[in-house]
This record gives sequence, structure tokens and C-alpha cells, in this order.
Amino acid sequence: MDEKKCKSFVGWGDKGTPTGISISAISVRVPLSPQPTSYFCLRLFAFFCGIMLLIFYSTYTFASTEPVDPKLRQRLISAINHSSSFDDRFHAEVWLLDMSTRLKIRVEDTQTRLKLLRSIHREASRAELPPELVIALIDIESRFDHFAISRSGAQGLMQIMPFWLAEIGHPEDNLMDIDTNLRMGCTILKYYLDMEKGNIRRALARYNGSLGSWVYPDKVMTVLTKHWYRN
Repeated sequence: MDEKKCKSFVGWGDKGTPTGISISAISVRVPLSPQPTSYFCLRLFAFFCGIMLLIFYSTYTFASTEPVDPKLRQRLISAINHSSSFDDRFHAEVWLLDMSTRLKIRVEDTQTRLKLLRSIHREASRAELPPELVIALIDIESRFDHFAISRSGAQGLMQIMPFWLAEIGHPEDNLMDIDTNLRMGCTILKYYLDMEKGNIRRALARYNGSLGSWVYPDKVMTVLTKHWYRN
């Protein structure tokens, strides 16, 4: 309850008319309770924030909870268990010189650059993929940073989801390892390419989990044609 105390006096003029009112003291005590409207807005804001967090969490964890394609799982198991010893062919060395010059803008160290390109060429060739396509995909996915981790948890050069390691019986493998990441990424891309009967754009959309949208495929194809095309 409000409590007010006022002291005042009225001044009078010569003709008996009031000249003004002077308030000498006012004390007001108002109870400290939240206004109903402000309290409702605060609760509404908290509810809205909770909904947004739930949507965010659901969006970035969906990829790891969707059903796993058993045929793709079997391909990955076969690829990982395959011998890791590969010999580069002569034409690969010519290719290395060309690609190394182009990749210098992304990877400065010469030895690191050549080692990475050899691994990409080997794994792409094993999966029967154009090495330039794999390079273009890596350019978009990680900018050649093999330590890259996305908001959804995808790791490495080709941004592989960690749940695949458990699915293929290799939970101890490291997706930051260049050869492991490339082996799995190339196998997955090749599987989708076969599924789409050679349609690269649809295969790229599947790889990205965005089938029906051409934003991601267009990005990869653009850098492929502008920077990584084969002479």
C-alpha cells in the first residue's frame, strides 16, 4: 500500500485571494514488487530462448542420429581394411607439379603440400574419383586444414562425422589423420556418385546432406572449374 505524507500552506493576497501552494515535504513508500507486464515479458523471453536452443541442438545433432546406410558402412570397412601401401604412377608426378603450384596459396610449406597432394591423388585414384574433384571438395569443406572441426562435429580435410568410426568398427581411428580422413571421404563420395549414376552435383549434395539444394554443389563446381581444373 502507498503511504504519502504532505505538509503544505496556502498564501493569501491583499484581497483574500490565494497566491499559491507550497509543498514543504513529501515522503512516498512504494512496495518493491515486479509489475505484471514486465514479469510476463521476462517469462516469455526465457521460453523463446529455450525453444531456440532446442532447435539449434536438434539441427546440429541430426547428422549423427539418422539411419546409417548398411551398404556405405560395408564400403568404408573394406576401404579402411585395405592395404595402405600405394605406389604413385609416373603421370601422378606431372600432376603433382601442376597442382602444387596452384595449392601454394593455401599451403605454403612445399613438403607438406606435396605430401598432401600425393595422399589425395592416391585415395582419389583408389576410389576411382577425379583427384581435382576431391581437391575442390576439400577446398570448400576445410580449406585444407586437417584439424578443422565444424559446428556439427565433422572433422578433418573432408569433414567426416565421428560416428562413422564406431559404425565401421574402428572407434580408435583419428579423423584428423590425413590418410584416414581421405580414405573415408573418398569412399563416401564415390558411393554417392555410384548411387546417383555419375551425377556429380547430386552426389555432392548427398555428401553435404543437402539433397534438393544446389548451393553446396555449385560452390564445389565453381572452385573446381576456376582453380583445380586439369590441364
